[in-house]
Amino acid sequence: MREFGYERAYDVAGAVALIGADPDARFLGGGTNLVDLMKAGVERPALLIDVRELPLDGIEFVRGGALRIGATVTNGDLAAHPEVRRHYPALAQAVLAGASGQLRNMATVGGNLLQRTRCGYFTDLGKPCNRRVPGSGCPAIAGEHRNHAILGASEHCVATHPSDMAVALAAFDAVVSYETADGKGELPITELHPPVGDTPHVETALPSGALITGVTLPPSPIAAHSRYRKVRERASYAFAIGSIAAALDVQDEVVRDVRLAFGAVASRPWRARAAERALLGGPVGAEAFAAAADVELAAAEALPENGYKVTLMRNLVVAVLTELAEEAAR
Repeated sequence: MREFGYERAYDVAGAVALIGADPDARFLGGGTNLVDLMKAGVERPALLIDVRELPLDGIEFVRGGALRIGATVTNGDLAAHPEVRRHYPALAQAVLAGASGQLRNMATVGGNLLQRTRCGYFTDLGKPCNRRVPGSGCPAIAGEHRNHAILGASEHCVATHPSDMAVALAAFDAVVSYETADGKGELPITELHPPVGDTPHVETALPSGALITGVTLPPSPIAAHSRYRKVRERASYAFAIGSIAAALDVQDEVVRDVRLAFGAVASRPWRARAAERALLGGPVGAEAFAAAADVELAAAEALPENGYKVTLMRNLVVAVLTELAEEAAR
Protein backbone atom coordinates (compact mmCIF):
# COMPACT_ATOMS: atom_id res chain seq x y z
CA MET A 1 0.00 0.00 0.00
CA ARG A 2 1.23 3.49 -0.76
CA GLU A 3 0.93 6.10 1.96
CA PHE A 4 -2.28 8.10 1.81
CA GLY A 5 -3.94 10.99 3.59
CA TYR A 6 -7.25 10.82 5.40
CA GLU A 7 -9.96 13.46 5.83
CA ARG A 8 -13.41 13.10 7.32
CA ALA A 9 -16.15 15.15 5.66
CA TYR A 10 -19.17 16.36 7.61
CA ASP A 11 -21.16 17.99 4.81
CA VAL A 12 -21.63 17.29 1.11
CA ALA A 13 -20.12 20.56 -0.06
CA GLY A 14 -17.00 19.91 1.99
CA ALA A 15 -16.61 16.40 0.61
CA VAL A 16 -17.00 17.60 -2.98
CA ALA A 17 -14.49 20.41 -2.39
CA LEU A 18 -11.93 17.97 -1.00
CA ILE A 19 -12.08 15.64 -3.97
CA GLY A 20 -12.04 18.57 -6.38
CA ALA A 21 -8.72 19.69 -4.92
CA ASP A 22 -7.06 16.30 -5.38
CA PRO A 23 -7.73 14.18 -8.51
CA ASP A 24 -6.07 11.20 -6.80
CA ALA A 25 -8.53 11.27 -3.87
CA ARG A 26 -11.29 8.70 -3.35
CA PHE A 27 -14.46 8.75 -1.28
CA LEU A 28 -14.51 6.15 1.50
CA GLY A 29 -17.80 4.66 2.69
CA GLY A 30 -17.62 1.22 4.23
CA GLY A 31 -14.43 0.43 2.31
CA THR A 32 -15.45 -3.17 1.70
CA ASN A 33 -14.28 -2.99 -1.93
CA LEU A 34 -11.94 -0.01 -2.00
CA VAL A 35 -9.68 -1.16 0.83
CA ASP A 36 -9.27 -4.60 -0.75
CA LEU A 37 -8.26 -2.95 -4.02
CA MET A 38 -5.80 -0.75 -2.17
CA LYS A 39 -4.21 -3.81 -0.58
CA ALA A 40 -3.87 -5.39 -4.03
CA GLY A 41 -2.34 -2.22 -5.46
CA VAL A 42 -5.15 -1.71 -7.97
CA GLU A 43 -6.34 1.47 -6.25
CA ARG A 44 -3.65 3.90 -5.08
CA PRO A 45 -5.42 6.99 -3.76
CA ALA A 46 -3.39 9.86 -2.37
CA LEU A 47 -6.28 10.83 -0.08
CA LEU A 48 -9.30 9.04 1.38
CA ILE A 49 -12.31 11.24 2.11
CA ASP A 50 -14.47 9.54 4.73
CA VAL A 51 -18.14 10.24 3.94
CA ARG A 52 -19.74 8.09 6.62
CA GLU A 53 -20.64 11.12 8.76
CA LEU A 54 -22.51 12.93 5.98
CA PRO A 55 -26.25 13.44 6.65
CA LEU A 56 -27.19 10.93 3.95
CA ASP A 57 -28.30 7.97 6.06
CA GLY A 58 -32.08 8.29 5.82
CA ILE A 59 -34.78 6.20 4.14
CA GLU A 60 -38.03 8.09 3.60
CA PHE A 61 -40.96 8.59 1.26
CA VAL A 62 -40.82 11.79 -0.81
CA ARG A 63 -42.40 13.32 -3.92
CA GLY A 64 -45.78 11.68 -3.90
CA GLY A 65 -44.73 8.22 -2.83
CA ALA A 66 -41.18 7.83 -4.14
CA LEU A 67 -38.76 6.13 -1.74
CA ARG A 68 -35.53 8.04 -1.14
CA ILE A 69 -32.50 6.07 0.11
CA GLY A 70 -29.46 8.01 1.30
CA ALA A 71 -26.04 7.09 -0.03
CA THR A 72 -24.56 6.30 3.38
CA VAL A 73 -27.36 3.95 4.43
CA THR A 74 -25.72 0.63 5.17
CA ASN A 75 -26.77 -2.42 3.24
CA GLY A 76 -27.84 -4.00 6.51
CA ASP A 77 -30.17 -1.13 7.39
CA LEU A 78 -31.58 -1.09 3.86
CA ALA A 79 -32.46 -4.78 3.88
CA ALA A 80 -34.06 -4.54 7.33
CA HIS A 81 -36.13 -1.41 6.70
CA PRO A 82 -39.85 -2.24 6.95
CA GLU A 83 -40.90 -0.01 4.05
CA VAL A 84 -38.29 -1.54 1.76
CA ARG A 85 -39.37 -5.05 2.73
CA ARG A 86 -43.04 -4.15 2.22
CA HIS A 87 -42.91 -2.15 -1.00
CA TYR A 88 -39.74 -3.49 -2.69
CA PRO A 89 -39.17 -7.04 -1.39
CA ALA A 90 -36.86 -7.93 -4.30
CA LEU A 91 -34.52 -5.13 -3.22
CA ALA A 92 -34.35 -6.40 0.36
CA GLN A 93 -33.77 -9.95 -0.90
CA ALA A 94 -31.01 -8.78 -3.25
CA VAL A 95 -29.16 -7.01 -0.47
CA LEU A 96 -29.44 -10.01 1.84
CA ALA A 97 -28.10 -12.26 -0.91
CA GLY A 98 -25.22 -9.91 -1.68
CA ALA A 99 -22.91 -10.35 1.29
CA SER A 100 -22.41 -11.63 4.80
CA GLY A 101 -23.95 -9.81 7.75
CA GLN A 102 -20.62 -8.29 8.71
CA LEU A 103 -20.13 -6.80 5.25
CA ARG A 104 -23.74 -5.58 5.03
CA ASN A 105 -23.26 -3.68 8.27
CA MET A 106 -20.27 -1.83 6.79
CA ALA A 107 -21.05 -1.43 3.08
CA THR A 108 -23.02 1.62 1.95
CA VAL A 109 -25.59 2.07 -0.80
CA GLY A 110 -23.42 4.55 -2.70
CA GLY A 111 -20.36 2.35 -2.44
CA ASN A 112 -22.28 -0.73 -3.55
CA LEU A 113 -23.19 0.95 -6.83
CA LEU A 114 -19.57 1.93 -7.46
CA GLN A 115 -17.92 -1.38 -6.58
CA ARG A 116 -15.59 -2.60 -9.26
CA THR A 117 -15.49 -5.93 -11.07
CA ARG A 118 -14.19 -9.04 -9.33
CA CYS A 119 -12.50 -10.30 -12.50
CA GLY A 120 -9.26 -12.02 -11.48
CA TYR A 121 -7.30 -10.35 -14.27
CA PHE A 122 -8.42 -6.92 -13.07
CA THR A 123 -7.10 -7.52 -9.56
CA ASP A 124 -3.84 -9.19 -10.68
CA LEU A 125 -1.23 -6.52 -11.38
CA GLY A 126 0.88 -9.11 -13.15
CA LYS A 127 -1.74 -9.49 -15.91
CA PRO A 128 -2.96 -7.02 -18.55
CA CYS A 129 -6.45 -5.57 -18.18
CA ASN A 130 -8.13 -2.87 -20.24
CA ARG A 131 -10.12 -1.67 -17.22
CA ARG A 132 -6.97 -1.16 -15.20
CA VAL A 133 -4.57 -0.16 -17.99
CA PRO A 134 -6.43 0.97 -21.13
CA GLY A 135 -5.12 -0.66 -24.27
CA SER A 136 -3.27 -3.48 -22.50
CA GLY A 137 -5.71 -6.21 -23.55
CA CYS A 138 -8.34 -8.54 -22.09
CA PRO A 139 -6.80 -11.94 -21.28
CA ALA A 140 -10.12 -13.25 -19.95
CA ILE A 141 -11.41 -13.74 -23.51
CA ALA A 142 -8.92 -16.52 -24.15
CA GLY A 143 -8.37 -17.37 -20.48
CA GLU A 144 -10.56 -17.91 -17.42
CA HIS A 145 -14.01 -16.53 -18.20
CA ARG A 146 -16.52 -18.97 -16.69
CA ASN A 147 -18.26 -16.19 -14.74
CA HIS A 148 -17.92 -13.46 -17.35
CA ALA A 149 -20.40 -11.58 -19.51
CA ILE A 150 -22.68 -13.00 -22.17
CA LEU A 151 -24.54 -9.74 -22.89
CA GLY A 152 -23.21 -6.32 -23.86
CA ALA A 153 -19.53 -7.29 -23.77
CA SER A 154 -16.89 -6.34 -26.34
CA GLU A 155 -13.48 -7.45 -27.54
CA HIS A 156 -12.04 -5.04 -24.97
CA CYS A 157 -13.71 -6.41 -21.82
CA VAL A 158 -15.95 -9.30 -20.78
CA ALA A 159 -16.09 -8.65 -17.03
CA THR A 160 -19.36 -8.52 -15.10
CA HIS A 161 -20.67 -6.06 -12.55
CA PRO A 162 -20.85 -7.73 -9.12
CA SER A 163 -23.70 -5.84 -7.41
CA ASP A 164 -26.89 -7.66 -6.45
CA MET A 165 -28.56 -4.52 -5.13
CA ALA A 166 -28.09 -2.65 -8.40
CA VAL A 167 -29.98 -5.39 -10.29
CA ALA A 168 -33.09 -4.88 -8.18
CA LEU A 169 -32.78 -1.10 -8.43
CA ALA A 170 -32.56 -1.38 -12.22
CA ALA A 171 -35.76 -3.43 -12.35
CA PHE A 172 -37.68 -0.62 -10.65
CA ASP A 173 -36.29 2.38 -12.56
CA ALA A 174 -34.28 3.82 -9.70
CA VAL A 175 -32.64 7.22 -10.17
CA VAL A 176 -29.20 8.04 -8.73
CA SER A 177 -28.66 11.52 -7.30
CA TYR A 178 -25.20 13.08 -7.13
CA GLU A 179 -23.50 16.37 -6.40
CA THR A 180 -20.44 18.04 -7.90
CA ALA A 181 -18.82 21.43 -7.51
CA ASP A 182 -21.13 22.58 -10.33
CA GLY A 183 -24.30 21.50 -8.57
CA LYS A 184 -26.69 18.58 -8.30
CA GLY A 185 -27.59 16.03 -10.94
CA GLU A 186 -29.43 12.76 -11.54
CA LEU A 187 -28.91 9.64 -13.62
CA PRO A 188 -31.24 6.70 -14.21
CA ILE A 189 -29.47 3.71 -12.71
CA THR A 190 -29.67 1.96 -16.07
CA GLU A 191 -27.39 4.73 -17.41
CA LEU A 192 -25.00 4.87 -14.44
CA HIS A 193 -22.75 2.20 -15.92
CA PRO A 194 -22.11 2.86 -19.63
CA PRO A 195 -21.71 0.12 -22.26
CA VAL A 196 -18.22 -1.37 -22.33
CA GLY A 197 -17.46 -0.57 -25.97
CA ASP A 198 -13.81 0.32 -26.47
CA THR A 199 -13.54 2.25 -23.16
CA PRO A 200 -14.00 -0.32 -20.37
CA HIS A 201 -11.92 1.87 -18.04
CA VAL A 202 -14.81 4.38 -18.04
CA GLU A 203 -16.91 2.54 -15.47
CA THR A 204 -19.59 5.14 -14.68
CA ALA A 205 -21.28 8.07 -16.38
CA LEU A 206 -20.85 10.26 -13.29
CA PRO A 207 -19.09 13.59 -13.84
CA SER A 208 -15.59 13.94 -12.47
CA GLY A 209 -15.57 14.54 -8.72
CA ALA A 210 -19.20 13.51 -8.28
CA LEU A 211 -20.45 12.24 -4.93
CA ILE A 212 -23.48 9.95 -4.98
CA THR A 213 -25.95 11.38 -2.45
CA GLY A 214 -28.82 8.94 -2.76
CA VAL A 215 -31.10 6.71 -4.80
CA THR A 216 -34.80 7.32 -5.46
CA LEU A 217 -37.27 4.57 -6.30
CA PRO A 218 -40.40 5.91 -8.04
CA PRO A 219 -43.81 4.73 -6.85
CA SER A 220 -44.28 1.24 -8.28
CA PRO A 221 -47.23 -0.88 -7.11
CA ILE A 222 -45.88 -3.86 -9.07
CA ALA A 223 -42.69 -3.83 -6.99
CA ALA A 224 -44.63 -5.12 -3.99
CA HIS A 225 -45.05 -8.39 -5.93
CA SER A 226 -41.40 -8.95 -6.70
CA ARG A 227 -38.62 -11.43 -6.07
CA TYR A 228 -34.86 -11.64 -6.37
CA ARG A 229 -33.20 -14.96 -7.09
CA LYS A 230 -29.44 -15.49 -7.08
CA VAL A 231 -27.51 -18.52 -8.29
CA ARG A 232 -23.99 -19.02 -6.98
CA GLU A 233 -21.47 -21.81 -6.97
CA ARG A 234 -21.68 -22.34 -3.21
CA ALA A 235 -24.38 -21.65 -0.65
CA SER A 236 -22.19 -19.42 1.50
CA TYR A 237 -21.37 -15.82 0.62
CA ALA A 238 -20.32 -15.74 -3.04
CA PHE A 239 -20.81 -13.61 -6.11
CA ALA A 240 -23.58 -14.58 -8.51
CA ILE A 241 -23.10 -16.61 -11.65
CA GLY A 242 -26.58 -15.47 -12.62
CA SER A 243 -29.39 -13.57 -10.93
CA ILE A 244 -32.77 -12.04 -11.64
CA ALA A 245 -35.00 -9.35 -10.16
CA ALA A 246 -38.58 -9.83 -11.31
CA ALA A 247 -42.05 -8.41 -10.66
CA LEU A 248 -45.30 -9.51 -12.24
CA ASP A 249 -48.85 -8.14 -12.38
CA VAL A 250 -51.40 -10.61 -13.75
CA GLN A 251 -55.10 -10.13 -14.40
CA ASP A 252 -57.34 -12.83 -15.88
CA GLU A 253 -54.30 -14.93 -16.83
CA VAL A 254 -52.83 -12.02 -18.84
CA VAL A 255 -49.62 -10.15 -18.03
CA ARG A 256 -50.68 -6.60 -17.27
CA ASP A 257 -47.23 -5.40 -16.20
CA VAL A 258 -43.78 -6.95 -15.71
CA ARG A 259 -40.28 -5.96 -14.63
CA LEU A 260 -37.12 -7.98 -15.31
CA ALA A 261 -33.44 -7.30 -14.69
CA PHE A 262 -30.51 -9.72 -14.88
CA GLY A 263 -27.29 -9.80 -12.88
CA ALA A 264 -23.85 -11.39 -13.43
CA VAL A 265 -24.34 -11.48 -17.21
CA ALA A 266 -23.03 -8.06 -18.27
CA SER A 267 -20.74 -5.22 -17.21
CA ARG A 268 -23.77 -3.50 -15.68
CA PRO A 269 -27.17 -4.53 -14.34
CA TRP A 270 -29.06 -5.73 -17.41
CA ARG A 271 -32.64 -4.51 -17.74
CA ALA A 272 -34.40 -7.14 -19.84
CA ARG A 273 -36.64 -4.80 -21.81
CA ALA A 274 -37.01 -7.09 -24.83
CA ALA A 275 -38.35 -9.85 -22.59
CA GLU A 276 -40.69 -7.39 -20.88
CA ARG A 277 -42.12 -6.29 -24.23
CA ALA A 278 -42.58 -9.90 -25.31
CA LEU A 279 -44.55 -10.69 -22.15
CA LEU A 280 -46.73 -7.58 -21.87
CA GLY A 281 -50.34 -8.31 -22.78
CA GLY A 282 -49.67 -11.99 -23.33
CA PRO A 283 -50.62 -15.13 -21.43
CA VAL A 284 -48.89 -16.41 -18.32
CA GLY A 285 -47.27 -19.82 -18.32
CA ALA A 286 -43.93 -21.51 -18.65
CA GLU A 287 -44.06 -21.54 -22.45
CA ALA A 288 -44.63 -17.79 -22.68
CA PHE A 289 -42.01 -17.08 -20.04
CA ALA A 290 -39.42 -19.21 -21.83
CA ALA A 291 -40.19 -17.56 -25.18
CA ALA A 292 -39.71 -14.11 -23.64
CA ALA A 293 -36.39 -15.17 -22.14
CA ASP A 294 -35.28 -16.43 -25.54
CA VAL A 295 -36.07 -13.05 -27.08
CA GLU A 296 -33.81 -11.33 -24.56
CA LEU A 297 -31.04 -13.90 -24.72
CA ALA A 298 -30.94 -13.94 -28.52
CA ALA A 299 -28.36 -11.15 -28.18
CA ALA A 300 -26.08 -13.30 -25.99
CA GLU A 301 -22.53 -13.86 -27.21
CA ALA A 302 -21.13 -16.61 -25.03
CA LEU A 303 -17.50 -17.56 -24.73
CA PRO A 304 -16.40 -21.23 -24.74
CA GLU A 305 -16.74 -21.65 -20.95
CA ASN A 306 -19.73 -19.47 -20.06
CA GLY A 307 -22.42 -20.59 -22.49
CA TYR A 308 -24.18 -22.30 -19.56
CA LYS A 309 -25.37 -18.85 -18.49
CA VAL A 310 -27.81 -18.70 -21.40
CA THR A 311 -29.61 -21.81 -20.17
CA LEU A 312 -29.28 -20.71 -16.56
CA MET A 313 -30.91 -17.33 -17.19
CA ARG A 314 -33.68 -18.88 -19.28
CA ASN A 315 -34.48 -21.27 -16.44
CA LEU A 316 -34.37 -18.45 -13.89
CA VAL A 317 -36.88 -16.39 -15.87
CA VAL A 318 -39.28 -19.33 -16.12
CA ALA A 319 -38.92 -20.37 -12.47
CA VAL A 320 -39.27 -16.94 -10.88
CA LEU A 321 -42.10 -15.71 -13.13
CA THR A 322 -43.96 -18.99 -12.58
CA GLU A 323 -43.72 -18.52 -8.81
CA LEU A 324 -44.98 -14.95 -9.06
CA ALA A 325 -47.85 -15.98 -11.33
CA GLU A 326 -48.89 -18.73 -8.93
CA GLU A 327 -48.87 -16.26 -6.05
CA ALA A 328 -51.02 -13.86 -8.04
CA ALA A 329 -53.58 -16.61 -8.68
CA ARG A 330 -54.08 -17.42 -5.00
